[in-house]
Amino acid sequence: MPYLHLRLAAAASDTLAEKASAVLLEHTTTLLGKKPEVTAIRVEFVDPRHWRIGGVALAHSGRGAFHLDIKITEGTNTKAQKASYVQRVFNDLAALLPDCAPTSYIVIDDVRADAWGFGGRTQEARFIQRQAL
Repeated sequence: MPYLHLRLAAAASDTLAEKASAVLLEHTTTLLGKKPEVTAIRVEFVDPRHWRIGGVALAHSGRGAFHLDIKITEGTNTKAQKASYVQRVFNDLAALLPDCAPTSYIVIDDVRADAWGFGGRTQEARFIQRQAL
């Protein structure tokens, strides 16, 4: 049940949001093994005039950039899976943005199962219920 929050330094675009969401859903499903039906993705656009790298606004440099935060349940993926995910997501999102800055970040938060959930139940509660069956 991952939650993804993608920030793009670009003009707001439904097409770009759809393409970026498709990339994220594909890789989150195939590389991390997450269920698409409980994967939530939020895409937010940030004006390139307000995104700076090295003190220079992206609007002045002509570059694109992004920041992805993804929350997954702790212990559900290996280091190798996460490394592959970071590489593939970076490559595919960078391809969607003009001259994407390498200082575009992907942060995978491994959240304890007892510290988050959806539908009013924690991941830990879901695990315990599956064990009782």
